[in-house]
Amino acid sequence: MTFALTSFPFAAFAQTEQEWRDSLSVLNEKIRQAPRSVDLRLRKAAVNIELGQWSYAVDEYSRILELDAKNLSALYYRAYVHNHERRYELAKQDYEACLTIVPRNFEAQLGLAIVKRNMGQKVEAMDGFNQLIQMFPDSAIAYAARAGYEVELKQYELALYDWDEAISRQPENIEYLMSKADVLLILKRQKEANALMRRIRALEKH
Repeated sequence: MTFALTSFPFAAFAQTEQEWRDSLSVLNEKIRQAPRSVDLRLRKAAVNIELGQWSYAVDEYSRILELDAKNLSALYYRAYVHNHERRYELAKQDYEACLTIVPRNFEAQLGLAIVKRNMGQKVEAMDGFNQLIQMFPDSAIAYAARAGYEVELKQYELALYDWDEAISRQPENIEYLMSKADVLLILKRQKEANALMRRIRALEKH
């Protein structure tokens, strides 16, 4: 079974708040006609999130899970909403439920590590980031995520190593390069930081 999560499961053609509200009205009417449609409810929850209606989104994902207890999208995005609303224990439970169904899901593994970080569980969070890299050693995002946490913990040498690993996988990622430069400056390695900034400026010109 594969499970890829990119953007919300809704074609984001509408852009203004009114257009989102119009989309919501259309979806509500369709759901009245087909109340057991998981697809329609996923799309409605995505619009709820776009409109900042976080509690409505949680309610919708919960209804989906009543219809389909192992719906991965509903579990993942409900965890996302819980994390946004700082209901970390609930987010943790939903990410863990995702991983029970699909143990090697990158997004859920990353989400769980971030929630543990948000909960202040330093050892468990680092274990989560380490596991993410072990499972996905080719992922620049995995190294970048751990590097960001190491910076928070003021583990700058470790963070520098991880930014190098992320950059080796995505050499033109300006955000990663800027983050490495920040660490170099913290470590008072001005000459290396200056060289990196020249590289960044050259990339920005292209």
